Amino acid sequence: MNILVTGSSGLIGSEAVRYFGSLGHRIYGIDNNLRRFFFGEDGDTTWVLERLKAEVPGFLHRHEDIRDRAVVLATVDEVHPDAIIHCAAQPSHDLAARLPFEDFDTNAVGTLNLLEAMRRHAPDAVFVFMSTNKVYGDAPNRIALEELDKRWDYADPAFRQGIPETFSIDQSLHSLFGASKVAADVLCQEYGRYFGLKTGAFRGGCLTGVNHSGAELHGFLAYFFKAAAQHRSYTIYGYKGKQVRDQIHSHDVVRAFDEFIRAPRPGEVYNLGGGKANSVSILETLDRVEQLGLPVETVYSDTARIGDHICYYSDLAKLKSHYPNWSITRSLDDIFDEFARATHALVRN
Repeated sequence: MNILVTGSSGLIGSEAVRYFGSLGHRIYGIDNNLRRFFFGEDGDTTWVLERLKAEVPGFLHRHEDIRDRAVVLATVDEVHPDAIIHCAAQPSHDLAARLPFEDFDTNAVGTLNLLEAMRRHAPDAVFVFMSTNKVYGDAPNRIALEELDKRWDYADPAFRQGIPETFSIDQSLHSLFGASKVAADVLCQEYGRYFGLKTGAFRGGCLTGVNHSGAELHGFLAYFFKAAAQHRSYTIYGYKGKQVRDQIHSHDVVRAFDEFIRAPRPGEVYNLGGGKANSVSILETLDRVEQLGLPVETVYSDTARIGDHICYYSDLAKLKSHYPNWSITRSLDDIFDEFARATHALVRN
């Protein structure tokens, strides 16, 4: 197959390049390192691109911008992909408020450009969209919670396994980032439902892995370990540090994409995170990282990030029912151990 990956130097995009490249597919990557513009040196993905060029035979990189409609149309026409894995995004709540045009043009308009290019030039392709749990806005914060020693958790038994896809994405505070991703998410659904294209939106929890160019405004675990390695102070924003996220390794994300590409369901949406078993709070993360021999200095701010979730983890029941061969293969322990090994190696060097 010809597979086109946008954001191919990012965490999920680069994992997709490696994974599908290892299966013998021809991989075309689109990435213009916009993450460096968004996040500065911490966000620079050049190191990832160089590894992909060295490690993935036949990988073809294109320094292109998905906001450029003419370029996107021409690229899809030329490549004629069998699958498009769309991971390129502006991913930060806080940054979106400072760069609203760049955020919307990247997340919403860029997605429209790709969908329409596929409809015109590769209508039989499968389109995989990396959406986000932020499409639910802050509505999960209205669920009754219980406060435990080091985390918040759902008190309502209806959400004991997490947030399902039937949860409303309307009438809540999203941040501009969340709003632009809602637009992209609904466009992806509509090109499946209205035009019958093979589109699927995956609403990610905390996506993680050692290939993440973590920055303070995006990339929770990667930045946490970076702070430990470089003796940076880590700021905890609100909720007593007990806010909870589910962590999913990039490898398991891409395995879900593979299942969908093999048997697409047009217009579907799936929550894709680590689930309850892979959920962890900031305080619990601090404990785990220190137990791995990497102390982190923290500063606490009473001001929570606007639209931030107090507790969020994904109900994976729908994804597992549609694709029973898929499951989480990288546990929370596996994820933390991988980061610790990489961080200790970096410190030694």
